[in-house]
Amino acid sequence: MVVVDTNVIVVANGRSEQASSDCVETCGEKLEKIMSGEVKLVLDNRWIILREYMQNLRSNGADVGDRFLGWILVNKDNHCDLVPITPVKGLENEFEEFPDDPALADFDPDDRKFIAVACAHPEKPPILQAVDSQWWDFRDVLREKGVTVEFICEDDIQRLRGST
Repeated sequence: MVVVDTNVIVVANGRSEQASSDCVETCGEKLEKIMSGEVKLVLDNRWIILREYMQNLRSNGADVGDRFLGWILVNKDNHCDLVPITPVKGLENEFEEFPDDPALADFDPDDRKFIAVACAHPEKPPILQAVDSQWWDFRDVLREKGVTVEFICEDDIQRLRGST
């Protein structure tokens, strides 16, 4: 069971200059495991994550990320775990399920939905992350809050951060 950050899907499509060829391949493999039923995808029941996927992909494309979007659109109701998340009134990227911690105040508002979904699910599934190095800075505080981030392209993140 996993939550998938959009950058994993974009990287799998080969549309990230930051990602190495190994990273692209690994991201594709992770998506294939979900589509084959080996791993279950967790989404929010408001389709906030799905809408972001749709803004970045083409459901009729041939690349693995595009095929993943097409798979979700067909299978979202019976092969995905949908969890409710609660937007904070009047705020687009704030959710009641996001951990209330001053150490997370600077966490990217656009990525808070992924954390909210992981926190809202009873099994607290890991979040797959590819090359968004900003997540790396918050990994310890997220872990303290019960959020696991699986950095599937850690070598790329270290290279991007300048600490190979």
